[in-house]
Amino acid sequence: MNRLLFLALLPLAGCITVGPDYERPEMPLPAQYPAPAAEKATPAVSPQWWTLYRDPLLDELVAAARMNNADVRFAVARVLEAEAQVREARAAFFPEVMGGYSATRSRVSAAIVPPPQPGVALTRTQNQVIAATVYEVDFWGRIARASEAAQANLLASEYAKDTVFLTLSGLTAQTYFALRSLDVQVAVLEATIRTRGDALSLARARLAAGFSPELDVYQAQGTLSDALVQKRDAERNRALAERLLGQLTGRPDLHVPPGDLPALPFPPTPAPGLPSSLLERRPDIRAAEELMVAANAQIGVARAALFPSITLTGSLGSQSAEFSNLLTSGAGIWSLGFGLLQPIFDAGRREARVDQASARREQALANYQRTIETAFREVSDALVNIVQAGSNEADLQERLEAARNALELSTLRYERGYSPFLEVLDAQRTMNEAELAFVRNRQARLAFSVDLIKALGGGWAAPE
Repeated sequence: MNRLLFLALLPLAGCITVGPDYERPEMPLPAQYPAPAAEKATPAVSPQWWTLYRDPLLDELVAAARMNNADVRFAVARVLEAEAQVREARAAFFPEVMGGYSATRSRVSAAIVPPPQPGVALTRTQNQVIAATVYEVDFWGRIARASEAAQANLLASEYAKDTVFLTLSGLTAQTYFALRSLDVQVAVLEATIRTRGDALSLARARLAAGFSPELDVYQAQGTLSDALVQKRDAERNRALAERLLGQLTGRPDLHVPPGDLPALPFPPTPAPGLPSSLLERRPDIRAAEELMVAANAQIGVARAALFPSITLTGSLGSQSAEFSNLLTSGAGIWSLGFGLLQPIFDAGRREARVDQASARREQALANYQRTIETAFREVSDALVNIVQAGSNEADLQERLEAARNALELSTLRYERGYSPFLEVLDAQRTMNEAELAFVRNRQARLAFSVDLIKALGGGWAAPE
């Protein structure tokens, strides 16, 4: 009978699902990005986009970061927690069955009114084995909405993990580019120190020969000292970048040998006029939407509490004074129950919970909108930065060539006594600034390419 009643009421579970069904909100965004890309249509970028830079050490560092970083381990643990919460929510669709055994020995009073019947033992022993179940009929869809919210939270945690992977890979690549840029800057400053050391020797020789004033020596010494300070600053910054890479990769003792920045190639840039629908590739946007789905489902959970809850209870077992008789036919016991609980007065507590759930959905909607708008801006900014950095590189290259020629000519003129030493100093400073500016622009261009890939959720699809 218990089984028949349960099977009869089970189809009623979830036949009414209160609360709003989720619909993706409309977000008014332009159909295309405003900034044009630097190149025409290019192939798709694979999920392992960092391999486009063709640097085995960078590939190794990104792989180590994605495996050992503490943020990644935290995000993976959050996914495992969300998976367990989904299993817990889905388990509520099924009845909970518990079994137990109890043994008691008691004595009744002989002085009670009416007294016990003659021959009835005052001391009694009772053994009982029972299996009991409690089942809430999900008539209003509370459990279904809770399961829907748990599933959405699981997806949000998975997308959050993907966001951590994407952000960590980008930060590792950009830190690596900064380190390589500092390698080149140190090499440039070492060459500058040699050049200024030669200029100081020349000024001293001309002073000894009576061709130049003592002021030239002091000025040459000052510019040499300035280059030495710049070199030490670059070396310090490189050490800091190396330590940051060690933290990102989970290898505090990491040592990166010096390398060359200009040797790194640039990845392809997407075609002009990318549609904003590519933003759906971004895991942070997907996570924000799933959080909105979960908040929307929680409204149904709160509203279901306004309606009666229907509960089925049942037990089946055996009871006997002797343990050996528990399995006999006459020892069987069972019970079946049906309960309905309707809130009558709670001073508005349940309505307040519905309002809270609705407010959390509005918060999730605002966060979703902000995430999309931020992503759209990041893509546009990255495109502009890539175009400008690429255009600057040609001008900076011309500036560098001009500075080299000016330094060579001014040094030659000073050696022959046609110009003052101030022209040499000015040419040296211009040369040093031009070399460093070219290297830093190359680093920025590489970093901007990473920004674009991150902004597009890890790349883009091939044009059709």
